[in-house]
Amino acid sequence: MPLSHVLLALVVTVIWGLSFVVIKIGVGTTPPLVLCALRFIFAALPVVFFVPRPQTSWRNLIGYGFFLGVAQFGLLFAAIAIGMPASLASLVMQAQVFFTILFAAVLMGERPGPHQIVGGVVACLGLVLIAWPRLAGSGAVPFLMTVAAAAAWGVANIISKRAGRVDMLGFVVWASLIPPIPLLAMSLWLDGPTQVVNAFVHLDWGTLASAAYLAYPTTVFAFAVWAHLLSRHPAATVTPFALLVPVAGIIGSWLILGEAMRPIEAVGGAVIILGLATNVFGLRLARRLWPA
Repeated sequence: MPLSHVLLALVVTVIWGLSFVVIKIGVGTTPPLVLCALRFIFAALPVVFFVPRPQTSWRNLIGYGFFLGVAQFGLLFAAIAIGMPASLASLVMQAQVFFTILFAAVLMGERPGPHQIVGGVVACLGLVLIAWPRLAGSGAVPFLMTVAAAAAWGVANIISKRAGRVDMLGFVVWASLIPPIPLLAMSLWLDGPTQVVNAFVHLDWGTLASAAYLAYPTTVFAFAVWAHLLSRHPAATVTPFALLVPVAGIIGSWLILGEAMRPIEAVGGAVIILGLATNVFGLRLARRLWPA
């Protein structure tokens, strides 16, 4: 993977890490699915009028838009709105690394190496540590919703990889046309027409700024770059860069939101990071310790 692609991956992970802070701020004043719909409306319009539709099937565009926008972010925004801390969400969402590797192995025949399997097992232990005290209380539902969101991200990664070498900016922008209608329909059902209408009537600058950050740097730029990298490198090479997302998310949540992790969550988080690090650096370390 060339240095320019490594730097792009690092920039993307920092942007994504800070996006969890922005989501937490945004859902404090706006119904989560409405904010999520605004994110994709902003991401699609007006850019879609200037970017040609990528040379891929509507099936890929609809699938990517649904799993990325409706499944992943719909679940994530709702989970944060009902109590999932932004710092912890940024950490748990990195289970997408292992979901992506698993789905790539099952659906595309990409065989994970032993170090990736070990890393996955270690990261799962970290998730168990975080989940254990939450499964008996009110934190179970937002936690499980966040894990499901990570799985949906893994599916979206596979769809973007299957789309092949297409214009990834166009791919993300055109796919962004898909989520708004189902997200708004679900918000009408869950929140009621009054709340949805009031959210649009009383849009403030904070909500617009949140939606703009989540649309342009986070969606249009970051997901286009991420999809571009996935189309040119194995999933097991690209997805581990998400290791830095929780670092940015935790630091940003602490500085901006004043969030602090409980000791068991910090330990679980450290174990997840260890699993991700094993996935990223395990093969190199093994080659140094046992050269062929």
